[in-house]
Amino acid sequence: MSDKFTPTDRNRVMRMRDQAHYDRKTIYEILDSAFLCHIAFVHKEQPLVIPTCYGRDGETLYVHGAAASRMINNLAQGIPISLAVTLLDGIVLARSSFNHSINYRSVMVFGQAIPVVEKAEKLHALKVISDQIMQQRFEDTRKPTGGELAATSVLAIKIDEASAKIRKGPPDDDEGDLTLPYWAGVVPLTMVAHPVVNDPRLEANQQPPDYINQYIDNFETHVTPTAKNRKKK
Repeated sequence: MSDKFTPTDRNRVMRMRDQAHYDRKTIYEILDSAFLCHIAFVHKEQPLVIPTCYGRDGETLYVHGAAASRMINNLAQGIPISLAVTLLDGIVLARSSFNHSINYRSVMVFGQAIPVVEKAEKLHALKVISDQIMQQRFEDTRKPTGGELAATSVLAIKIDEASAKIRKGPPDDDEGDLTLPYWAGVVPLTMVAHPVVNDPRLEANQQPPDYINQYIDNFETHVTPTAKNRKKK
């Protein structure tokens, strides 16, 4: 397997090509630092974009939803789809309004979805999605019943084509603007996890397990550009 995705008419970055990345390492690091994606598809000639959680297992992304979901039923037909993941890293404030920007890391994935119907693979896929959000949680919950599995559809999306685009660093002001009396720089942004809020129906003195506290303590390291991302095969 090549360590890079081949640029094609679908995944080639057209604007700011110096910010483009096609290597699997960069693409997978971004995918592994998030758990929310937006999936775009066309339903009855109407373009739709729907947010959903996902999980990555090697060359496959798993998504799930209600069996009656419009998105799931459309994607299960094998129609072409695109999937986007974006991590917001900062607001770039330039000396001119024109040169303001955003620091971000994004990935676009192109492929087709395949329904997951075999029970063992379905449970595996649901665990992958759960682990993408919080590792160890799936093992520390009641497993889905037969009825819950029947009401849940799971799709596997093979990562056929993908590209990443990353913008980082200070403003790119015009040379002639550098002496203007306006402040310029970056406001860094991070997503953080706050202390837990207990369900009021918990048993008295029931505390969150250690892995949840560790997740909160380490959360920012999963989503910042300097993070040592979670290891995936």
